[in-house]
Amino acid sequence: MTSRTSLTLAASAGACALALGVATPALAAPGDDGKAMVSVFHGIPGLTVDVYANGDELLGDFEPGTVTDPQELDAGTYDIKIFEAGQGPDGTPALEKKIEVPEGANATVAAHLNADGDPELTAFVNDVSKVDAGKSRVTVRHVAAAPAVDVRAGGEPVFTGLENPKEDTTVVDAGTVNADVVLAGTDTVAIGPADLDLAEGTNTIVYAWGSAEDENLALKTQTLSGMASAPKGVHAGGSGAAVAGNSPDAWLAWAAVAGAVTVTTVLVSRQVAGRRG
Repeated sequence: MTSRTSLTLAASAGACALALGVATPALAAPGDDGKAMVSVFHGIPGLTVDVYANGDELLGDFEPGTVTDPQELDAGTYDIKIFEAGQGPDGTPALEKKIEVPEGANATVAAHLNADGDPELTAFVNDVSKVDAGKSRVTVRHVAAAPAVDVRAGGEPVFTGLENPKEDTTVVDAGTVNADVVLAGTDTVAIGPADLDLAEGTNTIVYAWGSAEDENLALKTQTLSGMASAPKGVHAGGSGAAVAGNSPDAWLAWAAVAGAVTVTTVLVSRQVAGRRG
């Protein structure tokens, strides 16, 4: 095994503050008050884990390259502990974090390697604002132990110079695109190619994860739906009358403001080499 499978989890991801404001559609389902949506992406190769929240097991045998569906949570503070599979809840966690989740948040917390191959935690805001009819949003997140990359669609760069742990997003026509990841400014393919199905009214989030040194770079997609807009007008028979869509837009405004969502991590030194496969 290479050096990257012997992970020394001794670092601090610091504090990540995200402020999120959501204008809720008038037609939203009742009972959403005081809730938030949170997903978790596991992007650390070679480490299967159990995830505990406030002392209760949330995810068991959580494997690398897995992203959970968005989970509706009560707004509040959660004590999250991540153990190597089978080692919790009384052992020493490999990763421990407290997450304060405000009402209306939609976010993904990613455990991944930084550019130097050290594990860290990054919280990303998920853009769930409306897109025009026939459109789709695509977001790319660089969470791999690799240098800066360009992301291409059909051989043409769409995102350029993307560095770990940055992200970029755009709105495109819905449909299937052939995408790959190349080293920034070159035609050297690092990941892919792969077909991406960009459905109308969705945000397809693509994670580039793994380790270039260990030659296990890969893509993982997460799709969030419910962002479609009704057509602005449709013909109604021979009268030429138009019927306007009655679904109001929702939007997400976010900024780096301390105190809205705080993610702090305590990473504890552990060795993975020689443990159960």
